[in-house]
Amino acid sequence: MYTIGDKIVYPMHGAGIIEKIEEKEILGEHREYYVLNVPCGDMKIMIPVDTSDEIGVRYIISAEEIQTILSVLADVSSEMPHNWNRRYRENMEKLKTGNAVEVAEVVRNLTRTDRKKKLSTGEKKMLTNARQILLSEMVLAGGMDTAKADVLIDEAV
Repeated sequence: MYTIGDKIVYPMHGAGIIEKIEEKEILGEHREYYVLNVPCGDMKIMIPVDTSDEIGVRYIISAEEIQTILSVLADVSSEMPHNWNRRYRENMEKLKTGNAVEVAEVVRNLTRTDRKKKLSTGEKKMLTNARQILLSEMVLAGGMDTAKADVLIDEAV
């Protein structure tokens, strides 16, 4: 179980700090929830405590692991299907894992694809989301502001 003040990642939404743990009744069911404050986008998310492991909630990466993320961003692009629909599905699976390296791969591949030929609306939205997830984790892990993390991502890709 996580505690107040822990920095965690909620797959598909990004990293944040647990602000409080509260009990709520939703749809007639009493459950405990982590209230996660996500710094990028100024969002608050409620995560059920009892299903957080199944959802894929994890602690954020360490400051040292940011270098690994930057290396992944700078690395050669992965081979991706030419069919946008299949590519979208593969990238969505990577994002659902919540793994920082896989999220970085999605950001790298979609950014480079967008530079060569414009992405579909769905892939553009996915890139924005993936970048936001990566950004939020780098901000918390590296103790940096959003603008600096943004520049690091751009320079690495």
